[in-house]
Amino acid sequence: MSWRPAPSDRFYRVIVRTGQALRWLFRIRVVVTGREHLPPALPDNARDGAPQGASRHPAPGTGAVVAITHFGYLDFAFAELLLWQHNGAQMRFLITQGAADHWFAGPAVSAAGHVVVGYDTGAHAYDAAVQKLREGEYIAILPEAGVSRSFQVRECKTGAVRMAAEAGVPIIPVSVWGAHRIMTRHHGFSPLRAWRAPVRVHVGEPFTPGPGLDVPAATEALREALQAGIDVGIAEFPLKPAPGAWWMPAALGGGAPPEEERQRLDEAEGPRRARSRRR
Repeated sequence: MSWRPAPSDRFYRVIVRTGQALRWLFRIRVVVTGREHLPPALPDNARDGAPQGASRHPAPGTGAVVAITHFGYLDFAFAELLLWQHNGAQMRFLITQGAADHWFAGPAVSAAGHVVVGYDTGAHAYDAAVQKLREGEYIAILPEAGVSRSFQVRECKTGAVRMAAEAGVPIIPVSVWGAHRIMTRHHGFSPLRAWRAPVRVHVGEPFTPGPGLDVPAATEALREALQAGIDVGIAEFPLKPAPGAWWMPAALGGGAPPEEERQRLDEAEGPRRARSRRR
């Protein structure tokens, strides 16, 4: 079994500052709405620039599930940079076992303190995530469980709602629009598209699932909240798309597959299989 480091605040800061540097390098313009829905800011000594060893975690009882849209491969990064800038929070993402086993990514996943979802069952990861929520951590989830190639929020998995209900914490919907132009499925990273690219992030109103909730109904409410945030981002996006632009939904005249085609393609592709462990 390969070596894996213990979680490290110092390593997490390196990752975040690398993301901040890349954003500065490409002059990416991030516009955020709904900041009032973010958790309260931490004390000054817990924010970026605090003395080495100072806590960057929220106090116990203030954890939250951060549900993020998944149109591109960088959506999570803009959500994390927003939370870090706001209150110095370190979000813990649910990471697949395949990524955790990777020779290069694996040590980084461990050092960042993320939660690994195993090949056979996600029960252990679920329990670990709920425990972290109860301890005041922020657990980040991409509830669509895969990139939505239609660039509309597709059906969500129930994990985000169930975790929040069990831990007694709120869900914060975070919708990211425009990051998929920089890099997404079938459209690799392009420095030209990244240069001065606009990215819209909308934070929806948090809601706390109560005991005895209707899980499917609450999950659909989350999907609708995420789509509402995307609608805000599209309406206020500074770039005017050309007719048939690949990064726009078909319903708005874009070249992305319509929902019916997206569903057909997803079904034809079948469930993603976890890669075998490397021995």
